[in-house]
Amino acid sequence: MATHRPHRPTRPARTGRFGLAELRLGMAAPRPDSGLTSEWRLVDGLRTHTRHAAGPGTDAPPVVLVHGLAVSHRYLTPLAVALSATHQVYVPDLPGFGLTERPRGAYDVRRHADHLAAWLAAYRLPPVCLLGHSFGAEVAAALAATHPDAVRALVLAGPTSDPAARSRRALLGRWLVDNTREAPLQAPVLARDVWNARPWRVLATLSHSVHNAIEADLVRITAPTLVLTGGRDPIAPPRWRNQVTRLVPDANLVVVAGAPHNVATTNPVAVANAIRHLIAPHPAALTDR
Repeated sequence: MATHRPHRPTRPARTGRFGLAELRLGMAAPRPDSGLTSEWRLVDGLRTHTRHAAGPGTDAPPVVLVHGLAVSHRYLTPLAVALSATHQVYVPDLPGFGLTERPRGAYDVRRHADHLAAWLAAYRLPPVCLLGHSFGAEVAAALAATHPDAVRALVLAGPTSDPAARSRRALLGRWLVDNTREAPLQAPVLARDVWNARPWRVLATLSHSVHNAIEADLVRITAPTLVLTGGRDPIAPPRWRNQVTRLVPDANLVVVAGAPHNVATTNPVAVANAIRHLIAPHPAALTDR
């Protein structure tokens, strides 16, 4: 196992907020907006929605963004737009969330990872840079562990589930603390996403999350990995993010100073720069633009 490398704190990006423009962008689908379009494909029998940015048409690896619990592609659209200047970006809605068809039951982490693997096969993508945020990081870790050839690089952003909060009550308590630190205009996006998914599915998926021992997947990951969190993220606190970084054989840690849990939403420029640094052939020093 590689030696744990110290994190590189980044400065908060100028776009460390979520305002009316970001709200409109998040709620736009299926209408085109800011270079993002919607498309559907049948994946494992489910009509699966993806928000897509075509990118600059270079041979840069595509980036796939995987959303967290109770949410959808919507809150990741600021990051998708930030990345679209240099990469083709895909933001699929997991089964039952966003604009993807709702299956009868709530998928657990492994079944979501299997669906995502089938989604990658349906799109016939080359090895991708895969970012999973929160519960999406659990799904991304499972996919990277079981389908290493599909993942060129991995970003685990604000990963759950911390063994110190591996119960529904504990995780909800941390979420309530984080909610006081998030930009208020994210609330309409969350409300829309919970309505789309249905509250029972959110609670059932939460139960799957807190019963998922992500550590077993972390030690099997072979792709270069970035563990990325906000400096004020109570859901992925310092002890847990450090443990995640130690468990992954080839991992580095970046902390975005002052950011809460939804760092990919409120600090998309800093996160996009960290992703570019990870997958650049000859990465230069990480700087905010």
